[in-house]
Amino acid sequence: MKQMDWERLISSKRLGMEDIDSRHRDDRSDFLRDYDRLIFSAPFRRLQNKTQVFPLPGSVFVHNRLTHSLEVACVGRSLGNNVARQILQERPLLKSFNLDEIGNIVSAACLAHDMGNPPFGHSGEKAISAYFTDGKGASLRKYFIDNPCQWTDIINFEGNANAFRLLAHQFLGRRKGGFAMTYSTLAAIVKYPYSSILANGKHKFGFFESEAPLFEKIADELGIIRLSKPGEPLHFVRYPLVYLVEAADDICYLLMDIEDAHKLKLLSTVETKSLMLDFLSDEDKEHAKGIIRMIGDSNEQVSYLRSKLIGLLIDECKRVFLENEKDILEGRFNGSLIEHISDRPKKEYIKCYKLSVERIYQSKDVLEVELAGFRIISTLLDLMIEAVLYPEREYSKLLINRVSSQYEINANDIYTRILAVLDYISGMTDVYALDIYRKIKGTTLPNV
Repeated sequence: MKQMDWERLISSKRLGMEDIDSRHRDDRSDFLRDYDRLIFSAPFRRLQNKTQVFPLPGSVFVHNRLTHSLEVACVGRSLGNNVARQILQERPLLKSFNLDEIGNIVSAACLAHDMGNPPFGHSGEKAISAYFTDGKGASLRKYFIDNPCQWTDIINFEGNANAFRLLAHQFLGRRKGGFAMTYSTLAAIVKYPYSSILANGKHKFGFFESEAPLFEKIADELGIIRLSKPGEPLHFVRYPLVYLVEAADDICYLLMDIEDAHKLKLLSTVETKSLMLDFLSDEDKEHAKGIIRMIGDSNEQVSYLRSKLIGLLIDECKRVFLENEKDILEGRFNGSLIEHISDRPKKEYIKCYKLSVERIYQSKDVLEVELAGFRIISTLLDLMIEAVLYPEREYSKLLINRVSSQYEINANDIYTRILAVLDYISGMTDVYALDIYRKIKGTTLPNV
């Protein structure tokens, strides 16, 4: 059975700088440098004004994409460090292959995992796809008769694939600059390592056709097992550290959404504490209740329980990863780590997820944001796609001239121009998208 090797999987080689001698002026590892580059980048800063679940801003502070990403990065670092420590205890020689950097790689990938998401949460992704399947954009299919892979990219817009594009795209062809991330960090953000045409519109995918050669290059360098044959759409098994990034995200988004729902009084204190306590064994539950009795503030009680559950789920996911390491390295492990945790926490995790769908994600405030976001993004797409289709028109020139030169809005082929529009719109914050929408619609004017 073919197996991936830790000796190849951790690589500090940087995309676009393979032949450049990168000399460090400090003691940071290459993977810590990845983390720092992301923290100081403009796309990461913009996450502070992108909806996670609840409307922004509000009188009660809840999570946005930036705070969520920072928290996921913290959990990912702990999970990665715990896994690396255990592997190195059993196989200390692997330290010479940077196995002790797993926590830093996972943490950096966690920071980047939402950077490709458009404004207004998941409704933004839905609005982009719907424009090309049900809206005016459906008429563009005639341009892609000879390249169905490109068309499936467009009609199934995917934030995960867009994150990889954001970090890697500028190193295609003559375009230089950008993040220059390490191969391992880039591989760790691709949760679905196959082309959009293999997803059949039912599943997520990991990269657009425009970046497929870059992912192939990274995967071959790291020794990731390839499932597709030459000439077929690309399909690889998951890079092992993806499981840790995904687990950190799974742990955070559910527990943080429940905590936010409690602050917004969508869930009562009694209900929230009961949900969280049920994760624990009888002995741990009694101990936690004792601690809670010493904490007066209800929000602080919930915060304590949330931190306790994060520790529990980190331990569970570490155990699942280590027990299934061989299957993971052979590309035979199915599902996420969270799906394989022990019966009790798994049962409670599923219960909390179902409750979140019914009581949180379908709440009035959340749905109103999704409706507004759908309308705003659809309108911006309608105008910008028409502008790149007919750039000679005067109104098109006005729209195109406001787009930064970093976007390939004037490219020769329609696929690249459409992706440039999606780059531009998906990079907007909620507030900026709303502002542009109002100005284009004429409901507000600059400096008025």
